[in-house]
Amino acid sequence: MADARRIVVGITGASGVIYGIRLLEVLRGFPDVETHLVISNPGQRTIVEETDYSIGEVEALAHRRYDNKDIGAALASGSFRTDGMIVAPCSIKTASAIAYCHSDTLISRAADVTLKEGRSLVLLVRETPLHAGHLRCFLALAEMGAVLLPPVPAFYHRPKQIDDLITHTLARVLDRFRLPHRLAGEWMGTQPRSPRPDPSGA
Repeated sequence: MADARRIVVGITGASGVIYGIRLLEVLRGFPDVETHLVISNPGQRTIVEETDYSIGEVEALAHRRYDNKDIGAALASGSFRTDGMIVAPCSIKTASAIAYCHSDTLISRAADVTLKEGRSLVLLVRETPLHAGHLRCFLALAEMGAVLLPPVPAFYHRPKQIDDLITHTLARVLDRFRLPHRLAGEWMGTQPRSPRPDPSGA
């Protein structure tokens, strides 16, 4: 794909693999975006456990896919130019590997390359509650330039189904990459609402 914007997508074994799957589906709608997908082994297991998608169906959503064990793949080099990387969802194990430069998988190596080249790295970290070790890891990532974007649901847009919550988070991800979308509108400020009538009539 000539002159395409390359975006790397990693899917790890944390709960919430639907975020990564829906992200791939959304990115297919951008003709100038080329997706490069890596799924960890735990990520593959979680896809089977949490969704009705097969691994092959998820891989088919990307333009190119890679084995997470292939640390010699194109994504492992900074000379392979990308717009950045999104790990959705991002397990604590993966977040820790990135934070402490433990690049023994393609996902962690690609993320390390993304940071060292000054590109956008967005991590949809899925864990709660958080202990001090998690928080130290998050601080290290933030200091290195990563964007920690936990998929915390918002309700001001009046979601009616689970997909509304998912797409709202993905809208924030696309904003980070300056990709135009209609997944969620801009917040235009609080609008006064008429009080609901008291059903008791009092």
